[in-house]
Amino acid sequence: MEETAVNGSGVVEVEAEQSSKFRRVCVFCGSSSGKRSSYRDAAVELGKELVARKVDLVYGGGSLGLMGEVAEAVHKGGGHVIGVIPTSLMGKEITGETVGEVRAVASMHERKAEMARRSDAFVALPGGYGTLDEVLEVIAWAQLGVHSKPVGLLNVDGYYNFLLAFIDKAVDDGFIRPQQRHLFVSAPDAPAVVRKLEEYVPVPEDDDPATPKLRWELENDQVVVGYNSSLHAQIAR
Repeated sequence: MEETAVNGSGVVEVEAEQSSKFRRVCVFCGSSSGKRSSYRDAAVELGKELVARKVDLVYGGGSLGLMGEVAEAVHKGGGHVIGVIPTSLMGKEITGETVGEVRAVASMHERKAEMARRSDAFVALPGGYGTLDEVLEVIAWAQLGVHSKPVGLLNVDGYYNFLLAFIDKAVDDGFIRPQQRHLFVSAPDAPAVVRKLEEYVPVPEDDDPATPKLRWELENDQVVVGYNSSLHAQIAR
């Protein structure tokens, strides 16, 4: 779709409206804002980028820190927000009014599975242990063939430089296969990371029949994990 605008010289310019192949993007981020204003700015910018592309947000459901910033930015822009949060964390991560739709689950495992099932791609803003746990798990799922959805690190001010260096070290030392280094993308700002997610081409699956495939299913709101030779995963949809 195209829009027209008149510039200062009276010339009509045609601008293409941004669009996306994603319906929803899951954002992992801290329940703290961190010590740098750039982290908060990046969360707001990411929210606005999703709105501009008409992409809805799936996130951890909290109203504090970067979680609150990105959710508020999407909500204010008219985008739909789905928050997924364990009941045990509601008193800790939610204060005041929530935005959008909040879905309560029983555990952290269910939270991650539900967020993944509802999303077409993943982005990690700066965060702590929880954020690292979430983003590394979805990368590991991609490695195991559970899904082929793109994963991105929003590397604000080099926040993830040491993690990237560690992953390169793991490749060099033979713990991660070289092609699996490309199971995720990284970029320093929101427009760049979203663009890379849009352009992402999944890494070919391991052809070794000895490599187990994880099967994730949601049965009566419970997450069942097992090994199977074929992949049947709601997360992969």
